[in-house]
Formats: sequence, structure tokens, C-alpha cells
Amino acid sequence: MTDTIFAVSSGAAPAAIGVIRISGSVAGKALGLLAGRDFAPRRASLAKLSDAGGNILDEALVLWFPGPNTATGEDLAELHCHGGRAVLAAVQNALAVIDGLRAAEPGEFTRRAFANGRIDLAESEGLADLLSAETELQRAAAMANASGVLSGHVGSWRTQLLVLSAQIEAALDFSDEDDVSELPEGFTWNIAALTKELDDWLSRPGSEKLGEGYRVVLAGPPNSGKSTLFNALVESEAAITSPIAGTTRDVIERPVSISGVPFLFVDTAGLREDSDDEIEGIGIDRAKSELSRADAVLWLGEQNTGPVGALEIAARIDDDGHEPKAAPFASVSAVTGEGVSGLKSALVDLARASFPKPGEAALNARQRGLLSDARDALGGTQGQNDLLLVGEELRRARVAFDRLIGRTTTEDMLDALFGRFCIGK
Repeated sequence: MTDTIFAVSSGAAPAAIGVIRISGSVAGKALGLLAGRDFAPRRASLAKLSDAGGNILDEALVLWFPGPNTATGEDLAELHCHGGRAVLAAVQNALAVIDGLRAAEPGEFTRRAFANGRIDLAESEGLADLLSAETELQRAAAMANASGVLSGHVGSWRTQLLVLSAQIEAALDFSDEDDVSELPEGFTWNIAALTKELDDWLSRPGSEKLGEGYRVVLAGPPNSGKSTLFNALVESEAAITSPIAGTTRDVIERPVSISGVPFLFVDTAGLREDSDDEIEGIGIDRAKSELSRADAVLWLGEQNTGPVGALEIAARIDDDGHEPKAAPFASVSAVTGEGVSGLKSALVDLARASFPKPGEAALNARQRGLLSDARDALGGTQGQNDLLLVGEELRRARVAFDRLIGRTTTEDMLDALFGRFCIGK
């Protein structure tokens, strides 16, 4: 943290503009050496950048942000250069020879922002998710966390716990030594209200589902049109189609986004009991395994013969010999495209119910585990008459909240988190 770091913080070259960020105590000195003059804080200025030999490297837009009120909490400079590879390489080479400067590691700018109190751990995780977001739902949920929605709630919960803990401490201080079992007035109601709020958050869909996508498995007997419909849904010839039964012998997965909702469509081998082909048998076993992992199963076989809860699909409606189904989830022809758009829309509506609402913060596995710890600690106060034990449970809940937003954490966990970021972020 004592070194001054630099990196290209914009997209891959070549580009119209390439932004080089410098953060640390030597940032101002480095800016002066490259540009040959000082700059007014927080104002964009045009300057020629030169190396130690006086060779002009580029004409760039320069911004100077003295700390601590910066993105990283340190002195910060940005060089908005022309975005050619040679230009960016030349400017970075000039920075590398300045004493006290070195190239940044992945996520190091954000890690410094966390270490200097500019963002907390939950916001850092939201920012990491925002950088990797590929769909609108992923972006909206990540933006909520990166903007501090979860952190704000955790701060409020922590404040409530501090008030409750103070009430317990006061009760212990002013109670007779022989009788310290009376809870403060309103304490039980306040604990119940806070517990309910945590339960509401824990009941929300997790952020992992946003990354994995809504898992839709196409299932049915051989030659029922699964692969053809699969190709129509993912809009590519991902699966081989043939009138020969047993063509699909393995699980085929394709992630797609429909109306901003992430999906993972899964094509499976045809389900039948009379196969004497060993390879096809393995495919059938894998298909059955996929059924248990699915968020939704599209059943293309005879009605009411599929897994419990499967969505009945009347396929091949363009074929005069197709068998209609009573009130199917969708009636489609993957060949002509009839009904496919309606099926996609129905799946989007179904999937949205299992995802966080747009703009709603979503918990990842780490956050959910810590919130569960806090909720369990609050549950440990119920029916408890020993105020010392009640106070200890409240302390446990506060520790969980502190770990959630990074007041207490481990280096290994931080390394894993900030290693997800790209260099320059």
C-alpha cells in the first residue's frame, strides 16, 4: 500500500481514448515529471507528455485529484491518452522508471479504495459483479450492491443492535445482583421485528442464480423434437438434429439472454427404457440427472408422462400427425417458428419470479451465510432470561454484520475477491 501504482483503466487497445490511472503518494510527482508542470485539482487540462529524455509521447487530457477524497482515498491522477497500443505502452514505460511507481495488480485500485474506507466489502463485491454482468438483470442487481443498498441496510441493522445491546448493558448495570433476568421494555418486539427483516432478505433469490441463469431442461422420448426446439430457443445449430432415434447422446448446454434475463438451456438424450446401446444408456442417465437440477423442465413426450411439475409442450404443431395436448404450457413448431416467441416470453415471465427484482440487491453465498449467522444469533435470544447470554448473542450478530461489510475480514478472502477484478480497476 506504500507504492504508487499505475495501469490502463480503460478497455483494450486500440481505442479512441486510453485512460491510464495513477494512485498513491508519488502520483503528483509522476504527473509533474511527465507533463512538466502542476495542475489545478479536479479540472481537465491539455498537456504534452514526455519521457525522461524529453521525447514527446502523446498529447493527453490530464486530471489531478489530491487525496483523500478520491476513488481510492489516495492522490490520484488520470491521463486520457490516445488509445493506440504504442502510445499506452510508451506512457507506461515512462511511468515505470520513476522511483516509487510500479504496475498495478488485478483489482488493486479497488482494494485500496476498500482499505482506505471509500467503499466497504459488500460494495466491492457488487462492483465485481457489475464488471462481469452480461444481462440487464445481472447489471441491475450488481448496481444495487455497488451503490450501497445492502451496506445501508446492514448499517441500520447494526445500529439497532447497538441500541439493543446498550439496553441490555443498562439492565445489567442497574439490576440487583440477585435478579438480572428482566428484559428492557419493548426489547422482545424489537428483536422480533429485526429478525423478520433478516428473514425477508434471506428469502430473496440469491445472486448466484443470476450468474448461472435460469436452467431450462428439454426432455422427452427419442425423436420428440427436443434438439430442434433447443436450436430454435438458443438461435443456433448447437445440437445435431436427425429423424434417427438416439441422435442426442450427451447433455448440451447453451447460455443465452432473452429480454435481459439469463437462461441456460439444456438439451438431453431421449428418455427410454429399452435401449441396448451402452453409450446411449449413459446419455439417458445424464438426462435423468439433469431433471433434478432444472429450474424448469419442458416435456415434449406424451402428456402426463413426464417428471412431476414439468411444463407440457405440444411440439411439431406443423405436423399433421402431431398429438395435441390439453392446456399445454406452449404449442410450438420449431421448424416454422410458430409459438417459439410466445414460449420464450412465457419462460421470461417464469424466470423473473425466481430472480431478484430489477434494482433489488441480491445476496451472494458469503453474504447469505453471514446474514444467517446474525439471524441465528437473534433467534438465540428468544426465550432466554439470562441477560448475559442475551448480550452475547447480540454481540455474535454484530460480528456477523461487521464481517459482511468488511469491518473484520481475512487476507485470503480479500485476495480471492479482488483477484476477480481486471488490472486497472
